[in-house]
Amino acid sequence: MQGLDKKQNDVISSAGQVVSPAIVSVAASVGKTHLLVKKMPRVAIVSSGDELVDVHETPLPYQIRKSNSYMVKAVLKQHGTDADILHIPDEPAVTKEKIQYCLQNYDVLLLSGGVSMGKFDYIPRALEELKVEKLFHKVAQRPGKPFWFGRHNNGALVFAFPGNPVATFMCLHRYFLTWLNTALGLPAKAATYAVLGKDFTFQPALQYYLQVKLQSNGLGQLIATPVEGNGSGDFANLADTEAFLELPPEKNNFKAGEVFKVWRFNHDL
Repeated sequence: MQGLDKKQNDVISSAGQVVSPAIVSVAASVGKTHLLVKKMPRVAIVSSGDELVDVHETPLPYQIRKSNSYMVKAVLKQHGTDADILHIPDEPAVTKEKIQYCLQNYDVLLLSGGVSMGKFDYIPRALEELKVEKLFHKVAQRPGKPFWFGRHNNGALVFAFPGNPVATFMCLHRYFLTWLNTALGLPAKAATYAVLGKDFTFQPALQYYLQVKLQSNGLGQLIATPVEGNGSGDFANLADTEAFLELPPEKNNFKAGEVFKVWRFNHDL
């Protein structure tokens, strides 16, 4: 019946929502052929180092394949963001030229590795010379302690993640996706909590993101079972887990039955 669901001049879809199939249906029903939406940021995924080779190549003993870049691109794709992949060799002049190009042509640079100030890490020097302001470097957490974040005076942002795959993966979900959600004007996602399924110990005074499998019990509780791997380089372990459990730095022993914040990365849940 006309006017039963909504009256004339009523708001039928508020700002700050993802354009879902339901919103498309509502828009079509009222004759809206165009919708005003937020522009997705232009994102560049930048890897660096002569030790990285393409996926189709056979690495030498000192080399590894560029898996991080494709992992980051796949995560962004899940969240409606496409990204370009670039690689920078261990050459100072080329490094500065490539970073300058990215700062001029993209809104966000996602760097994986190259900010540890090692012998061939030319990226920190290039960022400094190109006037990218370092807002912070290093976070009291594991994995992902060397995380670097900065901003160019033209507004471009630089998220520089550690090179280890799990650290890159965790920082991407914890920091970049949180920023993306805010930048798009979406409401903050409600925090999810889970019950630790078994005792766990972590000694350093750092916030720890524990890889876990999730399962609901008969009481409707979300149970997080730790899946311990071989550190932040154990990317294969990510395939067997579904979330990170955020363990606070002020304690070392975590008991089964305690409740902690959980960061999901398996979108089938």
